[in-house]
Amino acid sequence: MSKVTALVIDDERSIRISLSRALEDMGLEVQTASTGEEGVEKSGSGSFSVVMLDLKLPGIDGLEVLSRIRSRSMPPAVVIISAHGTVDSAVEAMRNGAVDFIQKPFTLEEVRAVVAEVLARSDLDEAATDYESLMSLARRAVTRKEFDMAERLASKAVAVGTARPEAYNLLGSLLEMRGEKTQAMKFYRAALDMDPAYAPARANFEKL
Repeated sequence: MSKVTALVIDDERSIRISLSRALEDMGLEVQTASTGEEGVEKSGSGSFSVVMLDLKLPGIDGLEVLSRIRSRSMPPAVVIISAHGTVDSAVEAMRNGAVDFIQKPFTLEEVRAVVAEVLARSDLDEAATDYESLMSLARRAVTRKEFDMAERLASKAVAVGTARPEAYNLLGSLLEMRGEKTQAMKFYRAALDMDPAYAPARANFEKL
């Protein structure tokens, strides 16, 4: 089994050391970066399972780093490190694809608990292959506002359940949220072709 790897991006040396120790205690291999630019570079040169990302960084800030990481084809899970008074920014980061956040000052137990949950979600995502499991995970991702993950899971569900309208409708809704209305219409129409009486797709189709 390949080693699980993590990247810690924080300009405070003490934080980098503390997080590295916490993650190494979990059996992860850890790399660190002290600036946003270095974090972006390292995140693109390695296959990381999780990135711990401080919002306040010298150079490009954490939100920009998040955006660049999330733009890659298979981005790692990103956990935001939030200082006191920056919870709104952490919530914004989660809207933009971060999977969780921890707030300073934090304990190493909190860090390990969050990372363990994030990795468990990822394992469950990869293990799911049947339609019902994929749809359940996709809906759960929507409630957590992990829309990229939800879209990926809904796409898998479409491939598995080619005659089931629910996945097509959910994928259409996620595309509509991203502003891709033409693509969304195609999926709503596909859902209705499968089941003309499927009300959620009908309502979505008629409002566009």
